Amino acid sequence: MNKIQLHNVVPEIFAQREDLRSDVWHNNFCFEQGKSYLIKAASGTGKSSLCSYLYGQRGDYRGVISFDGEDIATYNTNRWCESRQKHMSVLFQDLKLFGELTALENIEIKNNITHHKSLKDIELLFEELGISDKIHSRIDRMSFGQQQRVAFIRSLCQPHDFILLDEPISHLDDHNSDVMRDILLREVRSSGASIIATSIGKHMNIDYDVCLNL
Repeated sequence: MNKIQLHNVVPEIFAQREDLRSDVWHNNFCFEQGKSYLIKAASGTGKSSLCSYLYGQRGDYRGVISFDGEDIATYNTNRWCESRQKHMSVLFQDLKLFGELTALENIEIKNNITHHKSLKDIELLFEELGISDKIHSRIDRMSFGQQQRVAFIRSLCQPHDFILLDEPISHLDDHNSDVMRDILLREVRSSGASIIATSIGKHMNIDYDVCLNL
């Protein structure tokens, strides 16, 4: 997938607002593969909604979202499965991890489908991110910052043209934020993927190609 195009898109809940000032909502914009984007937003302006729209989890918007010129409103279940397995990865703000499973088990749910990373690769990512001692720990016994790093590893366990990161470092200190950034840049440089990151304040220290205000 090369392009994600938004044509006059706006969440239904904002559709009647006349005071809306946004670089994204009610505008025409194109995310291109291989570029990095930062979407800066205040709380409640729809940044998580945008990620959910692009990932096909919600459809409560007006306007048209297209992947390579094809309106995603026409996608059936098979098309969404293909998109999520091959073209689009996401790190949700609420992480969507299973608390009763271990960190590794959460990652294997995805990696056993995609076979994108070897166990050695995954173990190395745990080590780089400073949570190698948590690989067999239950998620519900880990801090939120540790869980963010697990969810980040999971997001890398599939091929992708675009990776969506919804407040990926909100609970990380500067050191761990920089480690995550370095791994992310290494991955996207290898794959040629695009970064779409959201932030309500703290964001990865990346030389973004485009910064947008939501």
